[in-house]
Amino acid sequence: MAVVAHLAHGMKPLVDLVYPPRCPLCGAALANQDGLCVDCWSLLDIPGEGGGEAAAVWLDRGRPVPVHAATFYNEASRRLVLDFKHGRRIALARLLARLIAARLPVPEHGEAPLLVPVPLHRWRLWQRGFNQAALLAGELARLGKGEAMVDGLIRRKRTPSLGGLGRAARERALAGAIIANRHRLRQIAGRDVVVVDDVFTSGATARACVAALAGVGARSIAVACFARVDEAGIEGEHLKNETPEAL
Repeated sequence: MAVVAHLAHGMKPLVDLVYPPRCPLCGAALANQDGLCVDCWSLLDIPGEGGGEAAAVWLDRGRPVPVHAATFYNEASRRLVLDFKHGRRIALARLLARLIAARLPVPEHGEAPLLVPVPLHRWRLWQRGFNQAALLAGELARLGKGEAMVDGLIRRKRTPSLGGLGRAARERALAGAIIANRHRLRQIAGRDVVVVDDVFTSGATARACVAALAGVGARSIAVACFARVDEAGIEGEHLKNETPEAL
C-alpha cells in the first residue's frame, strides 16, 4: 500500500499537467484534484455550523439510529450528487467521502466499524455500471473510517424509482426488498455497522437497511451520507426523479 501511495504521489505532477485541477462546481483553477474553490465551499450547508447535532432515523420499534450527514441537501450539494451518480464523475467519490469522514465520530467500542453501502438491484447496477454508495464506502475505508463490506446487504427485488414518492409510498416500495447477505451473517453479528449512501431523504431505505442489519445481530448501527434533505423538503417538487435511490 505504501508503494502504491508513493507512486501515486510521484505521478501527481503529470496528472495535474494533463488534467489541470478544476473546481467540479464552477470550473475555477485549484491547487488539488479533489476539492472545491473557496466560493463553492461557502455554498455548502454544513450541519453543525449553527450548533446542530446528528439527526436520527426512528425504526418502527422506536430505536433511534444516528444519521451523520456531511451537508444538507441544497443546490450545491445536489449538483455534486447528480454529477457523481448520473453524470458518472466517479472521481468525486473521494471528495464526498472526505466530507462524510469529517462527520463520523470515534468508534464507540474501539473497533473500526463495517462500512456497508446501500445496495442496488443487480439490474440497476448493470445499467449504471457502479454503485455510488459502494464507491463512498471504499473511499471511507481508505480514509481509515472502517472496513468496507460492499456485499453486506442485498436488494433482492427491483424497486421503482423512489424520486418524487412520499414517505408512505417509499415504505411500500421497499417492503421486503433489502436483506442481509447470508454469506456475511457471521461477520456482521456483533459488529458496529455504518450504512453508507449519497443522500438521505425520507429514511425509508435507511430503515430497511437498519432493520436487516439489526435482524442478524449487528451491535450498533449508524447511517452516513453526503447530503441530508431538510425535513420540510422531503415532499418538495425539486426532489422528484433526481435521487431515486436516496435513503
